[in-house]
Amino acid sequence: MEQKKKFTGIQKLTDNPFLNLYHIDALADSGKPFDYYFVSRNQEENLKINTGGAEPEGIVIYPIWKDDPGKIVMIRQYRYPIGDYLYELPAGLVDAGETPEEAAVREMKEETGLHFTVYQGGKSIYRLPFFFAPGFTDETGGTVFGFASGKIDEKYREDTEDIEVILADRQEAERILGTERVSLRCAYLLMQFLHMEPETPFAFLG
Repeated sequence: MEQKKKFTGIQKLTDNPFLNLYHIDALADSGKPFDYYFVSRNQEENLKINTGGAEPEGIVIYPIWKDDPGKIVMIRQYRYPIGDYLYELPAGLVDAGETPEEAAVREMKEETGLHFTVYQGGKSIYRLPFFFAPGFTDETGGTVFGFASGKIDEKYREDTEDIEVILADRQEAERILGTERVSLRCAYLLMQFLHMEPETPFAFLG
């Protein structure tokens, strides 16, 4: 489908190394101009409004515990925008020159100390990057599936990361979904985890 252009210009309003605010000279269907604002990790030349692309800035990891496939590795992490802890799956940004799979291995080690083995089977459509919240950002992310193993170790974390690692079975995952604060992408993947069979934990990938 042809990309519809409903703007006349874009201006970068901040200069931050991690995240910036942009202003769009937007056009309503009637042609009337109005102001629209969004945030992005990308520099102006790589904004998806300019490129039309969907390259992932980040990944979320779906890490089944290798020694007991009835468990999944989760994290409980302090998130500054909400001033509280949030239950999530390990995740992170894709560095320049990295593949999503390489980023997953690195991020798993950094956040949990665990080793991550990527599962390569199934349909590739489940690993495509998808948009998070296009009402305010152009960011996309994909999912990397695999097995986690080893010993939990916090020595690889950055000082700004306040993380607790959790090995959750289905009962604990259901409790977390029902009673705790959970990130959206973690919640959807936990719903899948609750219906998988430990003998074939990635059968849903096709």
